Amino acid sequence: MRCDQCGVYACRTGELQRLPANCPMQENDTIYQEARAEYQKPEINNIALNAARTEAAGYGVWTRLEEIMEFSRRAGFRKLGLAFCAGVREETKRIAAVLQSNGFEVYSLICKTGSLPKEELGITNEEKVRPGSYEPMCNPIGQAKLLNAAGTDLNVIVCLCVGHDTLFIKYSKAPVTVLAAKDRVLAHNPLGAVYASHYFQKKLSSHRL
Repeated sequence: MRCDQCGVYACRTGELQRLPANCPMQENDTIYQEARAEYQKPEINNIALNAARTEAAGYGVWTRLEEIMEFSRRAGFRKLGLAFCAGVREETKRIAAVLQSNGFEVYSLICKTGSLPKEELGITNEEKVRPGSYEPMCNPIGQAKLLNAAGTDLNVIVCLCVGHDTLFIKYSKAPVTVLAAKDRVLAHNPLGAVYASHYFQKKLSSHRL
């Protein structure tokens, strides 16, 4: 399964007679039918239907923050949780203010909540970002569980680190979306490395196991 190498993309046009031989749609009918059935479940249909409606209504017009608000309104999500990185606490204040001013009930949890020392994970002093200092671990499981307790309808990730976002999604009971992905080098614009690949090619190609 390598859709990135297709070039035909008959799935987008509906010209299914042009499906490449190695297209996953040539097989796996059972999986596609299972997925199709999931979209008919009320909770799942609510998300999928209103995601499509939001896409059409704001295509190329709304920012992602606006899309999150419009999607939430359509889906009936009133209580929004913000799981945010300590490095964007000022930005999160502004985000929360925008959401509140638009009628949403906001709950926010910083990544360092609980102030658990990194040593509990097995991190040594030399492995810290700032050796010799107290460094609390990021606590995405705590963030998720606290937002679960608050009964949020939708949780929004704001720049959680790679891996921490993974754990937050795993433990969140509410559906999760992402407002911003963490990238300290590119001002939280990860695709910058792809768009400027002529600058980043050597840097990216050196990350090998």
